[in-house]
Amino acid sequence: MAGKTRKTSAKGAKKSAAKRGSAKPRLLAGGNPQIAKGYGDAPVQVYIAAMPGWKRDVGRKLDALIVRAVPGVHKAVKWNSPLYGMEGDGWFLGIHVFTRYVKVAFFRGASLLPVPPGESKQQHTRYLDIHENDELDEAQFTAWVKQASQLPGVRM
Repeated sequence: MAGKTRKTSAKGAKKSAAKRGSAKPRLLAGGNPQIAKGYGDAPVQVYIAAMPGWKRDVGRKLDALIVRAVPGVHKAVKWNSPLYGMEGDGWFLGIHVFTRYVKVAFFRGASLLPVPPGESKQQHTRYLDIHENDELDEAQFTAWVKQASQLPGVRM
């Protein structure tokens, strides 16, 4: 009987490990998905899929607009944020989830025309905050992405 109990426990441990491996990413403060550092489209898509509620649709839209505006854009997830950049030029844009909005960081945003509305403590960075009921100006966003992709990126 004792041997049978051990087998059941071993099976239970294997099932628990399998569940942990396939579990959804944990959400950090503000609902930001905790995603392992990774390069390429796959980790960015995992991040977007883990964005809570309405923010997931915003993430999908932003990703699609960026890819359409900058064919061949390089992607990564670092510090639990998707980053977009040009090969060998660093990162020009990052996305981060907060409780009430999705923040887009243009790392050289002070050089964009017109300058994105959100100021930063960093001299060159500007932000665009997207709230649940905001109407995204896709033409303006696409123009900023195209401009940002042509500026020197930042190394992270």
